[in-house]
Amino acid sequence: MKTLLRELRALAAGVVFFTRLPLPGVVLTSADMGLAVTYLPVCGWLVGGWAALVYVLAACWWTPLVASLLSLGATLLFTGALHEDGWADVCDGLGGGHTRERVLAIMQDSHIGAFGVIGLIFALGLKITLLPALVGAGEGGTAGAGVFVWSVLAAHSLSRASATALMAGLPYARAEGTASKSRGLVCALSPARLGGVVLLGLAPLAGLPLVAWLVVPVVVAAHLGYRVWLRQRLGGYTGDCLGACQVGTELVIYLTLVAVL
Repeated sequence: MKTLLRELRALAAGVVFFTRLPLPGVVLTSADMGLAVTYLPVCGWLVGGWAALVYVLAACWWTPLVASLLSLGATLLFTGALHEDGWADVCDGLGGGHTRERVLAIMQDSHIGAFGVIGLIFALGLKITLLPALVGAGEGGTAGAGVFVWSVLAAHSLSRASATALMAGLPYARAEGTASKSRGLVCALSPARLGGVVLLGLAPLAGLPLVAWLVVPVVVAAHLGYRVWLRQRLGGYTGDCLGACQVGTELVIYLTLVAVL
């Protein structure tokens, strides 16, 4: 019972930190926050379900492009644009910094630069384009709209599992005591917890045709490439790097699914 309560509190901590869903009356501790990343893929189920629902409902009245824009807007409101903020910071830091110290300083700056703006336009524009394309891919298969819904769920959960797995084997790049909103989430994932994260991330793929599992080796290759790049440039990861991993991996999953479905 004590173990179950601990995991429920960790799940609540994940929902509080990674979404804007209110949980009135829930008091969380630093220990709860330290386990919250375990349930980041579950938060992906929530975000993906909300994104798919808004798109499907909006598509009943408006064009696919409008539905895609509304779905994206609803997703950003649901998460507070947490991951997109990390994506923009990483684009700024790795695009404009030439040394490790300069990259970290740029990423910590609250102002957005040219690389961040360009990166956001690219990522959001590509996602707006890919969602209608994904619907078209689903219509060509046997499951119809179901393919779209499960694909969005898989993209959100698996991309968050990839971001969480980044913490395994890489140190936190910032010095101890440095102020960061993600500092409390840093933890050493045990093999059992890491395995649970991966299973939670992969779960929605069970609702897709077998060919959709081709996203797994693609995601693994992208994850390993990003991990090597971070190790070379920063010697580790930051919270912004985790957010960027989620955004980039989600796009990789959509691109792959549109290509194979």
